[in-house]
Amino acid sequence: MHQFSPVEKHFFNQQSIKTQTSSIPYIVLDNFPQLGLITALRFLEWSSNNPNGVISLPTGKTPEYFIKWTHHILQNWDDKAVKKLREDNGLLIKDKPSLRGLKFVQIDEFYPLNPIQHNSFYNYVCKYYIDGFELDSQKALLINSDKIPLVNGKNRKQIFPDHRIDLTLRFRDATSKVEEEQQESILLIDQWCAEYENKIRSMGGIGFFLGGIGPDGHIAFNVRGSDHNSTTRLTGTNFETQAAAATDLGGIEISRNRLVITIGLGTITYNPDATGIIIAAGEAKSKIIKNSLEHAPDVKYPATALAKLKKSCFYITNGAGKLLADFERDYWENSEWNDQKLQRSILELSRNINVFGKKLSLDNLQNDEHCKNIPSLNADTVSDVIKKVESKVEKGSKLETNQTFYHTGPHHDDIMLGLMPYVIQLIREPSNHHHFVNMTSGFTSVTNNFIQNLLQDTKYFLADDKIQMTRYDDFFESGYKKKWDKDVFHYLDAIASNNSSQQKRGMSHRLIRALIEIYKVKNNSELNSTIKKVIKEIHNYYDGEKNSKEVQNLKGMIREYEEELVWANYGVRVQDVHHLRLGFYQGDIFTENPQINRDVLPVLEQLKTIKPTVISVAFDPEGSGPDTHYKVLQTIAEAVRIWNDSEDLSELRIWGYRNVWYRFDVDEADIIVPVTLNSMAIMRSTFNNCYLSQKEASFPSYEFDGPFCDLSQNIWVKQHKDLQLLLGRDYWYQNKNPHLRAVHGVVNLKEMNVNQFLSIARKLEQQMEGSPV
Repeated sequence: MHQFSPVEKHFFNQQSIKTQTSSIPYIVLDNFPQLGLITALRFLEWSSNNPNGVISLPTGKTPEYFIKWTHHILQNWDDKAVKKLREDNGLLIKDKPSLRGLKFVQIDEFYPLNPIQHNSFYNYVCKYYIDGFELDSQKALLINSDKIPLVNGKNRKQIFPDHRIDLTLRFRDATSKVEEEQQESILLIDQWCAEYENKIRSMGGIGFFLGGIGPDGHIAFNVRGSDHNSTTRLTGTNFETQAAAATDLGGIEISRNRLVITIGLGTITYNPDATGIIIAAGEAKSKIIKNSLEHAPDVKYPATALAKLKKSCFYITNGAGKLLADFERDYWENSEWNDQKLQRSILELSRNINVFGKKLSLDNLQNDEHCKNIPSLNADTVSDVIKKVESKVEKGSKLETNQTFYHTGPHHDDIMLGLMPYVIQLIREPSNHHHFVNMTSGFTSVTNNFIQNLLQDTKYFLADDKIQMTRYDDFFESGYKKKWDKDVFHYLDAIASNNSSQQKRGMSHRLIRALIEIYKVKNNSELNSTIKKVIKEIHNYYDGEKNSKEVQNLKGMIREYEEELVWANYGVRVQDVHHLRLGFYQGDIFTENPQINRDVLPVLEQLKTIKPTVISVAFDPEGSGPDTHYKVLQTIAEAVRIWNDSEDLSELRIWGYRNVWYRFDVDEADIIVPVTLNSMAIMRSTFNNCYLSQKEASFPSYEFDGPFCDLSQNIWVKQHKDLQLLLGRDYWYQNKNPHLRAVHGVVNLKEMNVNQFLSIARKLEQQMEGSPV
């Protein structure tokens, strides 16, 4: 029987689902910041009761709001608002807890990795927990790679110069002197791990464990298939984990070959009285949350190991829990029978018995546990549902006229990946006007290697006198600001000619303009020396190191050029592709939160000037994908709210799109856009020709080892199969409309009016009282 604490009881009592059938209990929160609030309160509650206890806390982006809330509550303990916050949420302790007596245990670390690098977990825990929470460093058990002994006192660079460790040396003979030293060093690392484990157990084990959950279900670095009795060890990871770590390490090329040291599942559960908490937000985590909570202990799902702890609990958002049997039961038994529920019931029945929607009989419906409860169920129910779904397809095929579109993307490829087939269709109508708005600079998705190669190309072009524009007398003063659209035309001409050298030259033209703007270059001599200086700077970065502001700007301006190239394929002017570079995007581990003056007002001013009739947004109200998506949504929602206060926006439509991180089901969609093979081919060609920095997929999705354009296509095809099951294959290949006969994928969109949009998106001014975020 699980034991809820007072804090947990408070939050549990707020949720609608009280009866739980899962193996591990869970508490449901509205959003990512609220997950941080409950974890902070629970941590302080536990620390008050266990002032000398052993704690293990997560790294990465997962604990962002946990850290912020903990700081805020401790620093403002006696503040009236914070006192009320504590009391209202079940934290009943009177005295501010001291954390100095706590013993901290680091969960995991990449190996080999310099511990002083900002992307090492050692650096992270020292900064945010040891220093940030004012813990006693002498009581901490940390994984410092430089303090792990290797053979003959050598360091990790001497033993593993290319950062690669061959674990087969554990059980095969070494074939060289180098391998002999590596073999002996691996065994020394294994011994260090065993001693680390013994130290944890000698303290009685971990008393408070807080962790996130990876896309494959990994807890710490215990990936799918890990033994539930596993201990601290040096081990490899799987693709999903490597993809998730790519941003930390500077690309999948690095994370593929980096091993990890991690505490084991047996380490986490060694103390039977331990509090074990897992937090997860958003629909992207819903499948692994279902498997982790509803399965009996199984090595396929690492989190099931926590079932043995009577104080284990998952803190999840509604989206993360949407596939749980308890959520399903609550949905089917208690929610109203609207069009969405009706469509979902018919689609699920078709899936379950593998029968096309049009061939479902009334008997099929009457014998189904959900469909039998449809109000006024009759022989026409299925055909009525099919007609409504067909109307969504018709809406996605309809020609829009005299519209002004304001397409927004958190990053530079989001609009393409979420909307491109529809944009291609809409852009052909000359009465429509399209604006493409990139909210952030997007520099974190450009690798150092890519920009370094680009600078080298530019250096060679200058040396061969292939960049004529620099000859003009006024070029370095004002000329570089002119004809930026010519760079775009030059590049697209080179694509048409299949001339890769000229494509590089076109890219170099834009790079030179960017260098002059950023570094205030005055002449050709300075230009060449600046290029050499930047190449040297980038060469000296370690993998994953935060770039200087100048290099960030340079990378961002290349991404901006790529975006201009994409839409210029369809006749969009450079002046209609907007780069807002919102200030909350800094490239730090925790992205700053949007601010009214810095982030919201630029969007608001643009909305007032452009006066769009349709706004498209990456729709992620819970934070399923990258946190930039979530924060951009907040920014746009706040700008629309303020705009709505001064103008009549009753006719404004908002289209929510989803791309590679999450998606809408058929029943959730209001517009279903048919996608032909031609559209898929166009998107793939445009992506690979224009998003050169993304072509190698250095920061891939955990779902697909390749470029995002191919993953998007896979998603569209899967969504089409669902629709095909409902409407039948003949709906497509026998359709009177030749466009629909050519369809093999669909894009699902959600259409909202202003009030609907604002009711779903979290408003900045409605954040919780006393919130630090």
